[in-house]
Formats: sequence, C-alpha cells, structure tokens
Amino acid sequence: MGILNVTPDSFSDGGRYLSLDAAEQQAERMLADGADLLDIGGESTRPGAAAVSVDEEIARVVPVVERLKKRFDAVVSVDTSKPDVMRAAVAAGADMINDVMALSAPGALTTVTTLGVPVCLMHMQGEPRTMQQAPQYDDVVADILGYLEQRVSDCERAGIPRSRLLVDPGFGFGKTLDHNLALLANLARFQKLGLPLLVGISRKSMLGAITDRAVEDRMAASVAAALIAVERGARIVRVHDVAETVDALKVWSAMMALAPGDG
Repeated sequence: MGILNVTPDSFSDGGRYLSLDAAEQQAERMLADGADLLDIGGESTRPGAAAVSVDEEIARVVPVVERLKKRFDAVVSVDTSKPDVMRAAVAAGADMINDVMALSAPGALTTVTTLGVPVCLMHMQGEPRTMQQAPQYDDVVADILGYLEQRVSDCERAGIPRSRLLVDPGFGFGKTLDHNLALLANLARFQKLGLPLLVGISRKSMLGAITDRAVEDRMAASVAAALIAVERGARIVRVHDVAETVDALKVWSAMMALAPGDG
C-alpha cells in the first residue's frame, strides 16, 4: 500500500503532493514501482497535528480520488475517520476506508455499513493530538488484540461482514518504543483474528529512535520493518518507499517458494 498524503503537515511527505498533478505523478510512480493499493490521506494524524475541518478534508481528498480512479486501474483507499469524508470519497470512487479510529467516531460505523466497502480498523490509544504523551498498557499485545476483537464484533453486529474487515495494531499511535517493538515481535498473535493484517511502520519515529536517523534517512529501516511484519503475518504493508519494499519482499517470496530440499 503506497502512502499518498495530500496534506501540508504530514510527518514525512507533508506539502509535496498538494496539487492534483503532483499527487497524480506520485501515484503513477508508486504503481509503477509495484504498489497494489494507494492510501490517500487528507488530514495528518502525526502526534500534535492540528485538526482539519470536514469541508477542508473533502476538498483535499475527493479531487485526488476522482483523478486517480479516472487515470489508473488501481485500488484506492482513503485514510479518514469522518463519516462525511467517507461518503464523499466513496462517491468519488474510493474502494476502501482506512480508519485510525476503528469507526468509533459518531456515525462512522453506520456509514461504512451503508457504503458497503472494506474498512481497516486500527487501534489508537487516545487521539492524535495527545496520544504520545503517556501511553500505558497492562499488556500491550493482549490489550490491543482485545480491542480489535471487540471492534470486529461491533462491526459484525452492525451488519459489516468479516469479508470486508481488515485490522491494524496501530504502530506509533499511542505507543512507546517498547510497546511498538513488543507488537512487532508478537505480530503473529494477531492472526487469531482470522482477518487480513495491515501494518504501517514506514519512516515512523520508532525507527528514528532505533537508528538515530532523520525521517528522510529511514528507508532501510522501514524496509527491514516491513519485511519483519510480513514474516509475522502482515498481508498489507503501508509504505512510502514502494520500490525498495517490493524488491525486498520479492527476495523473501522467492526464498519462501523454494521447495524443502531444493537448497
């Protein structure tokens, strides 16, 4: 899943793809590099980011969705928690919703039930403006697994079939470095949910804390993290560096396809 933020303040690529032409060109690059999905974001969810109005988010996202669906044969996801944005994005052609609030905003659950598109339910402790101030868990893996189990159950009761659900443990969303590392090490436990697992670690601060590198220098660390995630069961990795991640996963896939005894 290639990341395409049409925001002025996202932590890694904020401001780069605000124009329609720039967004289209970046989408074309990512698809050529091997992206299977494009995730469009109109509101930054980095720690401390300012909130964006519904109208502003729609104005950022909808023209990009329309342009990409007209120009490319690609699966387009929209990263939003607002029901009005969800409706506008799907009306414009979006194929999927990626919600960092796991449909907990008022009206979001009913909206996605009606829209009939797949949705990714992500765990976040707190909210983006304050989530990194003092995150605490009794058992980070068990707590997040339990939360996602509950949200999946809530979705099913609302009428969203399991076939339309994905889950994301939410790396960096209300988690310390130790929390993030525990999640990565124990990612296989999330397979008990029986749903596709989406993981987004690309260029995040946890990688900066480990490598002591700036955001723009975290490509190698991001690829390593994506590979670890896939080895532990991730079905989709949400990344900035598509070509490098695809190449790493091709090597891993070739090795995994080797029949026992062929070596």
